[in-house]
Amino acid sequence: DNSNIMAPSVPTDTPAAAVAAADPHLWLEDVLGQKQLDWVEKVNKKCIDAVGDPKETESYKRIKDILDSKDKIPHAYRIGNDENGQYYNFWQDANHVQGIWRRTTLSSFKTKDPEWTTVLDLDAMPPPANADTAKTWVWHGSTLLDEGPLKTTTRTTTTGTPDRALIRLSPGGSDADTCREFDLLAERFVEPADGGYALPDPAKTRISY
Repeated sequence: DNSNIMAPSVPTDTPAAAVAAADPHLWLEDVLGQKQLDWVEKVNKKCIDAVGDPKETESYKRIKDILDSKDKIPHAYRIGNDENGQYYNFWQDANHVQGIWRRTTLSSFKTKDPEWTTVLDLDAMPPPANADTAKTWVWHGSTLLDEGPLKTTTRTTTTGTPDRALIRLSPGGSDADTCREFDLLAERFVEPADGGYALPDPAKTRISY
């Protein structure tokens, strides 16, 4: 029975004070607060006592071993349509918990042990600005600038390498994400002062060039 933990529905134009009064669990939005974490642990314990701990099942252990295996085949995609094109992959393992965005050449990718170059290391990035609600970044993908001075398109072919991408990162893995412009050649974020695009506040939106 979840009736005692579900928030009541209120109109969107309700004043904030009235929302707080109508929703006794509004305080749970401080997701990293100790009081809130204690409440979550208590509720989780009630669930585990009722249905059992999924981490103790053989299915959980088998699936976890598969996901943690170093023998995973990396999925790579090409950026660039000429001999300078690189194959990119987002990778997570025990040493890269949040993950790295990395690249290699086609010839290297075809080998048993490709030589990867790290382009962006999420574990090495400074934590989100609002560290009260999130302490890590979660990869939400990239969007390429499919034009520009390094791209040449004729009626039959497209050559060159895109030099910019929009990188979407989520604070703590929430549905909302931030977006920053990334220089693929210099392999760094482009600061707004240098003309780079940035959406610093997390939002549930989709942005592209």
